[in-house]
Amino acid sequence: MAIFMAGYFLGNLNTSDDPAAGGGAFGTTIVVEAPPGSTETNTSAIPDQPTTGKFIQYSDLPSVLFTQLPAEAWDTLDLISSDGPFPYDRDGLTFQNREGFLPDFERGHYKEYTVTTPGESDRGARRIVAGADGELYYTDDHYASFREIIYED
Repeated sequence: MAIFMAGYFLGNLNTSDDPAAGGGAFGTTIVVEAPPGSTETNTSAIPDQPTTGKFIQYSDLPSVLFTQLPAEAWDTLDLISSDGPFPYDRDGLTFQNREGFLPDFERGHYKEYTVTTPGESDRGARRIVAGADGELYYTDDHYASFREIIYED
């Protein structure tokens, strides 16, 4: 059984407030099993695209299954789950949702992280925005649009 564990955003929603148990803000662990019939045994591998299952979504935004994200987004998700170190000074700072595309929450609910864009000499346009409740959003056009990152439960 292949398992991918990546911090608070990819796994079973744990409601415990104990970070050691995988709970608390930015502490949930989500576990995704490889599809039936898969022979994958590497626990650090990204699982194949799931074809069935319940998908958890926090908003009415268009969605993207986490396995469909670009490879560089996986690097960013890994950095978020391990709390850095981040390559850019703005990573982990408050995202203010000025555009109003994400669900409305108090200031500080969202944090932004850079998804490296190959060939760019600066941060590029791609970002992951993480909410305090475990929700994740991806933009590849510098906040002009968002897709909620979903995962199989």
